[in-house]
Amino acid sequence: MLTKRENLIETLRGGKPDRYVNQFEALEFIFATPYNRKGRPTMPGQETVNQWGVTIRWQEGTPGPFPVHDDEHIVLKDVTEWRTQVKIPSLDFPQEEWDVCKEMASKLDRKEKLATALLAPGVFDQLHYLMGMEGCLVSFYTEPDALKELIGAITDWELEYARLICDNFAPDAVFHHDDWGSHNSTFISPEMFREFIKPAYEKIYGYYRSRGVQYVFHHSDSFAATLVPDMIDMGIDVWQGCVDTNDIPALIKQYGGKISFMGGINNGKADVPNWTPEMLAKYVEDTCRACGTKYYIPCLTAGGPKSNYDGVYETVSKEIDRMSRELF
Repeated sequence: MLTKRENLIETLRGGKPDRYVNQFEALEFIFATPYNRKGRPTMPGQETVNQWGVTIRWQEGTPGPFPVHDDEHIVLKDVTEWRTQVKIPSLDFPQEEWDVCKEMASKLDRKEKLATALLAPGVFDQLHYLMGMEGCLVSFYTEPDALKELIGAITDWELEYARLICDNFAPDAVFHHDDWGSHNSTFISPEMFREFIKPAYEKIYGYYRSRGVQYVFHHSDSFAATLVPDMIDMGIDVWQGCVDTNDIPALIKQYGGKISFMGGINNGKADVPNWTPEMLAKYVEDTCRACGTKYYIPCLTAGGPKSNYDGVYETVSKEIDRMSRELF
């Protein structure tokens, strides 16, 4: 029987996996970097201000924390003033704070799992965290030069963070969050994406590759089928979060071997208060049969190994195991 890591690699290569990679089982997240340990609510009801000055609130009844964008809290109201209004966080942490990550990585059996750096928010998300979604999207049209300067500053910060991560625990993989669309469309056109966002990720993922990172997972639980060729160019190995408004079987057929797809089980349909085991069993089976066994990892589309409603994640995992017994 292949290890979880070996089975993942066989799946991505289109080789001979002996079962489905079951959701996030092959990834061990090393999340506790000095930066990640600060400025983020950990439970409903909490509100914090993160290192960028963005107020983050986890409201009761919501799946996670979100930035607050009323007039009182929004950080950047005029993108042309980003140099004076945006607080770019320092990454100058004592070595003993990084040693926590080093110890976690040293205890991991890397033959079994990939040591994975978890990064969020990404470049586009950081823009709307600072400006709000409306201010962010309008800036692409009204102030493109200033927006590119801000994207450049965010990218430079990410590259320094990447250097520290690689210096301290040499991850096998990175798992980078950055949502690029709604369930029905990308937030910006592919042409605009290529002009503004793609160059940043070519630098960021290119740097990780140069430091020995073997696999790049990018999370965007959205429609992004029109960006798949760009994902390949950027060096993404796995698009995690591909919701079922994308034609995933067609994408696998067209791009399998260049990129793999992790998702298909839409949280908006599966992770709901009235879920039943029978409903999830059918959803998982239909998805697995449609997507096949190569270049595909069945998974809930949220960006981590959890669900909003108790039992959903575990039941989906159980049904994926059942489909492994049937299809392998």
